[in-house]
This record gives sequence, structure tokens and C-alpha cells, in this order.
Amino acid sequence: MIILNTLEDFKRIYHAGKKWQRCMEAINNRNNIKANVFYSIGDSLVYRLAEGNSENSELFEANRRYFDVHYYLAGQETVEIADKSDLAQEMIYRDETDREHLRGRGEAYRLKAGNVVIFENHQAHRFSHGEGMRKVILKVTVEETYFLNK
Repeated sequence: MIILNTLEDFKRIYHAGKKWQRCMEAINNRNNIKANVFYSIGDSLVYRLAEGNSENSELFEANRRYFDVHYYLAGQETVEIADKSDLAQEMIYRDETDREHLRGRGEAYRLKAGNVVIFENHQAHRFSHGEGMRKVILKVTVEETYFLNK
């Protein structure tokens, strides 16, 4: 997991490459999107606005074809991170959903408004203790700008 303190840090570090530019396009559109409605930019990025208090997740979630980028607009939330290799598989990976669920323990981090977080695919995450949370969630393909199977 990569935690950046501000959106400006994200822009400065991740300014090159089409997928990062598309991330910024989605984040810049945040005032025009409705909560829990999915939007897309090309075939390499989907995004949505999430609001409210986060529920405590029992299981960790991990991805393979997409990675998550979360930009926190308000509130705070705790995320627990662990390497997939340190967790026990609970539900096998499904290509249709690009998800697998795992069980175990990880290291907790408190995320807050202004943070941009990149969840890497060798790790799994689970959320808890969110208060007044509002964030843009982006699902970005691991390939540069296209799917290899198309």
C-alpha cells in the first residue's frame, strides 16, 4: 500500500502514463458523480463515489487484474493491510469479479481526508471504523492502457 498525504503529492509522483492521467480525470470529475454509481473512462478505469460510515469487514479482499486507488474527500477510515502470502484463502479468486477473500491479521492504518492511497495487488485489505467517510474509489487495470485479452 502506498499512502500519499495529498492529491498534489499524487499528481507530482504519478503524472506520466495514460492510466494515471485517467485517474486524475476521474478525480477531477468528483463533483459530477453520484454516490455508488459506477463510471468509466475507456476500458482501463472504473470509479465511483462512496459515502458514509464503513462497515467492519471480516475478510480481506484482494485483486489481480485491477488495483484500487482511493482519494479521501472527507472523514476518516481504518484499513488493515497484509501480504496475501501471510493470509489464508477463504474464497478463491474469481476472474468475473477480480476478487479473492482471505482471512488473517494485518497492520492497521488510519486514513483521512486528503490522502490518496494505492492498494497494490500483492497485498489484501479490509476496512473498518470509518466515520463520515467520503471518497472516490478508482479501479485501475494493471496493464498500461488496454486489456491483454482483447
